[in-house]
Amino acid sequence: MKRIHLFELEDFSWFPGWLRACMTRLIVIMHKALGTTEALAELVARALKESSTSNIIDLCSGSGGPMIDVVRSLREKPGFEDIKLTLTDLYPSMEAAALINNQEGSNVSYRTSPVDATKIGGEAAGFAGLRTMVSSFHHMRPEDARKILESAQRSRQPICIFEISDNSHPMFLGWLALPINFVMCLLITPLVRPMTARQLVFTYLVPIIPLCFAWDGAVSNARTYTLDDLDELLSGLRNADYRWEKGVTGGRAKKLYLLGIPTRSPGSSA
Repeated sequence: MKRIHLFELEDFSWFPGWLRACMTRLIVIMHKALGTTEALAELVARALKESSTSNIIDLCSGSGGPMIDVVRSLREKPGFEDIKLTLTDLYPSMEAAALINNQEGSNVSYRTSPVDATKIGGEAAGFAGLRTMVSSFHHMRPEDARKILESAQRSRQPICIFEISDNSHPMFLGWLALPINFVMCLLITPLVRPMTARQLVFTYLVPIIPLCFAWDGAVSNARTYTLDDLDELLSGLRNADYRWEKGVTGGRAKKLYLLGIPTRSPGSSA
């Protein structure tokens, strides 16, 4: 594999929750700037329709990510009015969960108990529906990434993996993202919502957030699975009962995706 598994700071359990929340808010802004909602909505709509489900289980959600906007966009289209979204994370953002779960009558909820994306079950375990991983699959080592794909196929649940980081260029060029990410953090911070005093202080007065954001952003590129890497992960998984599709979306920046969709009931004839 071309992918290299370096460490990202926000993966560590000791990493301060408030700092992780500040960084994931920045990632939300990046998704908006890169047009993730539009590209992802098209993939999610297709996966929901082809698998006949209206439930979405978002894994590794952080502060919510773009999936909230994706669902809001889809619910305005015929046939998607009843879709529901459940956000989950290994380190749930209690601040984001409180904001989301206190919205009366909302079709979006956030699980406050930790959810390990590599250890979820199927329908009986409360994870029936389309599983989404947005800019988070690269956090998984190959053996864990394989478990996630195997789990979706074994439990016959659809899955949509979406990445905005790019590992197609020569490796040394990826490290140019370090200074770019640092400056980018300074520029986009005023767009963050909700804005907090910590976000401002530790961006502009004590630049801890830009340093962490710059490192994790550059490492994300090195950790992202290329299309060829995905072929290695899928080796031996393809069969007639479950279809895998990988590719790159158009629009702003290069966005990689992997869709897994059950095609028929086990034991049915072709």
